[in-house]
Amino acid sequence: MHLRGWWSAAWPTRRSRALDVTLAVCLAAADGAFLMFSPQEFWLPPPVTSMCSVLLGLTLIVRRRHPVGLAVFAIIISTAAGAGAFTVLVILYSLAAYTPSRRTVWILAGVGYAVNLAVPGPTENDDPFIAQVIFGVAFTAVPVLLGLYMGARKQLLASLQERAARLEREQHLLAERARGEERTRIAREMHDVVANRISVMVVHAGALKAIAVRDPGRAAETASVIGDMGRQALEELRHVIGVLRQGEEALPQEAVTLAHVRELVDQSGAAGLRVDLSIRGEERPMPTAVGRTVYRLVQEALTNVHKHAGAAVTRVELGLLPEAVEVEIANDAPTAPPDHDLPSGGNGLVGLRERVTALGGSFEAGPGAAGGYAVRARLPLPTS
Repeated sequence: MHLRGWWSAAWPTRRSRALDVTLAVCLAAADGAFLMFSPQEFWLPPPVTSMCSVLLGLTLIVRRRHPVGLAVFAIIISTAAGAGAFTVLVILYSLAAYTPSRRTVWILAGVGYAVNLAVPGPTENDDPFIAQVIFGVAFTAVPVLLGLYMGARKQLLASLQERAARLEREQHLLAERARGEERTRIAREMHDVVANRISVMVVHAGALKAIAVRDPGRAAETASVIGDMGRQALEELRHVIGVLRQGEEALPQEAVTLAHVRELVDQSGAAGLRVDLSIRGEERPMPTAVGRTVYRLVQEALTNVHKHAGAAVTRVELGLLPEAVEVEIANDAPTAPPDHDLPSGGNGLVGLRERVTALGGSFEAGPGAAGGYAVRARLPLPTS
């Protein structure tokens, strides 16, 4: 496993592995043959220099993983044996391309250049010193500059790839968050449509059963109310399903008015709840989002009264202020437990709080001083 990890770190791809192995073998053979038959002798006999060149060429296999160590080794062996005529160029390129620190690159390149000038060979060089300086600069600077350019280019590509991957992950997280918010919103709409409407229909059905024999006229009226509420529930459910299929544009754009709120109160009153509606301020059209939230506040609060307080006296108060709409639904302590058992998921008030806070309003709900319960909200109106 350790060998496999080293193998993967040395060559990230099969292409790079094939390139390094081929380069090492070819340069080892080229340098070995060149120095074997070279007429100029260095410190060591040509066969020994040739073998040193082969060894130096084969070390190119690790040029990506150990560029600094390979450069130090090349300085030593080329100075001691005169080996690696062509391999040193590739080592300088690899040093610049794969070493993170540019300071280290220039230090090692400068040391190699200085050693090459300071340590002459065993045979006298007839070239002028200035020519040796210029040739040494060209021999060292060209592969180093090329390596620095390629290394910077690789780092730029790597950073762009990392940035693209990070953006893709962030986009995936945002998409997941959006889907989660959409599921929450759809669940809230389904709760408003199904739970509230059906709960009131159950209350009406219980009242219908109680008065069916002694008051047929009122029973027929209650049955008509149940039918109307069922049709309303189906219509709203159809709108929610339209959102699932077509998106947000499928939502009804009709603004909710105070007439819709009065209809809600009348439906609860017909179901046996003693509820009073009072409106403070000048009646005027409300923005669509505000009106829909007011409607849902009254609807959910009255449904909870039906579920938990039975026929307790309930007050619905709307304050139509110039800058906001205030809503309060409060009920007295129940005098008797409700005569029906309606399930409760505990999500209604959570959904109301989400609706109100999404519009920048405030919401509170809790037990009243006399044993009842109250729901209060304040919804700011747009300034324009």
